[in-house]
Amino acid sequence: MKVILLQSVKNVGNKGDIVEVSEGYGRNFLLPKKFAQEASSANLNVARAKAGSAARKKAQDTDEARLMAAQLTKITVKIPVKVGANGRLFGSVTGKDVSDMLKKQHHIDMDKRKIAIKGEITGPGLYEAIVKVHPEITSTIKIEVTEEV
Repeated sequence: MKVILLQSVKNVGNKGDIVEVSEGYGRNFLLPKKFAQEASSANLNVARAKAGSAARKKAQDTDEARLMAAQLTKITVKIPVKVGANGRLFGSVTGKDVSDMLKKQHHIDMDKRKIAIKGEITGPGLYEAIVKVHPEITSTIKIEVTEEV
């Protein structure tokens, strides 16, 4: 029996998949629990249209992420920090600091969890951070740590 899965089912398939299952499993479990619907010609056409729409949306999101990543490589974020007499920082510079300054200086709203600073920021200078723009796309931004006046 062919069915279209309405949600992911373990060891069977993911949402939207068209799978072949045994007659009893389909009639007695998948269909009554609304985990699947029978694969009639009308339902198949709807499922294929949804799959095509989802693929176009994913491609569009990936293109937008590539564009955003290209713009982020040109950005330098300036972060003023307090520095002690020996040139070491009071506290540390985190992804939250970078996210806040990115929003304040460049009007780009980026989640702090998607920002990973390369290495350790020990004093004033130029550093890099990796920003995860999309699950498959990352970008590198420059961080300029300056002494607060």
